[in-house]
Amino acid sequence: MVLGAVLVAVTFGISTASVESSLGPHEARYDVTTDDTVTVDLGPLGTLQIDSPLPLTLGVRVVVQEIPASVTELDQSRTLQALSGDLQSYLQFFSGPQATVQDVARALGVQALERTGLALAVLVGGWYLARFLIGGARRAELHEHVRPHLRSAVVGVTVIALVATVLTSSLGRRDRPSVSQPASAVFDGTPLEGARVTGRLGGVIDTYGGQVVAELRRNEKFYAEANASLEAAWDDRQDVSESGDPTPSTSPTGPDEESLLTVVVVSDLHCNVGMAPLIRTLVERSGAELVLDAGDTTINGTSVEQYCVTTFARAVPAGVELVTSPGNHDSQETSRNYARAGATVLDGEVVEVDGLRILGDSDANATRVGAGGTAQAGTESSSDVADRLADVACDDSDGVDLLLIHTPAVGQDALENGCVPAQISGHLHRRYGPERVGRGVRYVSSSTAGATLGQATVGPLHGVAELTVLRWDPATRRFLDYQLVQVRPDTTVSVTSRLRWPVTPAVPTEPGNRATPSPV
Repeated sequence: MVLGAVLVAVTFGISTASVESSLGPHEARYDVTTDDTVTVDLGPLGTLQIDSPLPLTLGVRVVVQEIPASVTELDQSRTLQALSGDLQSYLQFFSGPQATVQDVARALGVQALERTGLALAVLVGGWYLARFLIGGARRAELHEHVRPHLRSAVVGVTVIALVATVLTSSLGRRDRPSVSQPASAVFDGTPLEGARVTGRLGGVIDTYGGQVVAELRRNEKFYAEANASLEAAWDDRQDVSESGDPTPSTSPTGPDEESLLTVVVVSDLHCNVGMAPLIRTLVERSGAELVLDAGDTTINGTSVEQYCVTTFARAVPAGVELVTSPGNHDSQETSRNYARAGATVLDGEVVEVDGLRILGDSDANATRVGAGGTAQAGTESSSDVADRLADVACDDSDGVDLLLIHTPAVGQDALENGCVPAQISGHLHRRYGPERVGRGVRYVSSSTAGATLGQATVGPLHGVAELTVLRWDPATRRFLDYQLVQVRPDTTVSVTSRLRWPVTPAVPTEPGNRATPSPV
């Protein structure tokens, strides 16, 4: 009896799970079905259907809803001709769909467990309520009457309950898939090969699907070639370093190489998920233990950009820490999603990673493309945040080694007062430094998405994408050197030799002196 109740509850929980998430730039509802098909429902346009990879006869129906009004960088397509202008937006999603799939699978799994628990509670509660209402004497009488047939009755009731549960999955009858159509040849050679298209969507796919697939293949080819170039360039640089670079080295000598902390810096990714494999490659090749994201990981900070932060977080190998300081194009929602995916999101407190003490916070401003530009995000202005972070750094008795903040100017006070020896920022889409500012050193990273004015940050690069590899010495609590990695629009990659990080003298602490630099 107990086993039957559990079986019914589990079946009910799985087959009726439903969550709200995103699909590319759209909001979407995901429902578990029992038709062995993954169906993407585009409303009046029709559906796209593909055989489900799920076990048994489980499938999923994705009801695509509207593009949120906040996603203003996507122009609304009023005609079929205008759809071609949105290809880059959908390419952004199909370049890294694994993150969305994993997020949805997790959410469906959680809800299935919740619904299973609820169903089991209802069944158990109903059982005890029935026992109470019937009474002991009547229960004994009924038990004697049905005992010879008890096993058959339990099996029969369980089967009926299972069938009823499966038939009442999370979809109504009118939402169930229609008769299957022939597979569309447009998707041949892609992950959607074998997909069937119904309704008016078939005409749209035939007309514009080839363009989307061509863009997808061009995008995949570009980043595969760029990744191969990165591997070759990094290995060549290592070979030169090990054999003795004929160029005089400017790197400091003497530190214990084994104790150094290797850090990879990225910034202003703006949802270019095509760069995710290159980030992983650089982290693995360099042996980095920490990745710093200097902000603007998304474009508009909307809920449908969850797949961007999830993709970047999962590009970081297991065991490597990821710390981010959100930028003006990010939001509280995307920061929560980033944290859920494994990133440490700075919030005005000092965090320590392998001895490196890092301070940072979200940008004071919020930029929403097409929705009024840039405005103050909360009650604090940029100068307020600058003062607060400088106070935190100067008052920290253990010292702060690095200020990671998206907008460079926010760190001015902390650097000038000697409260932080180093600052890393982004925002400007141009590299500056590393250079001395006040009593510290500031490094402004260029865009890791190759962001160029007036050009999309998805698809093949329009500008040079940059990543930086730093080495930090825990003995002196100072950065030693850095290597610049540049990925160009022709897929070539260059890696510099190790360049010396500017040296900053220790600042003496005197009564009334605000400076409290990291101990040396």
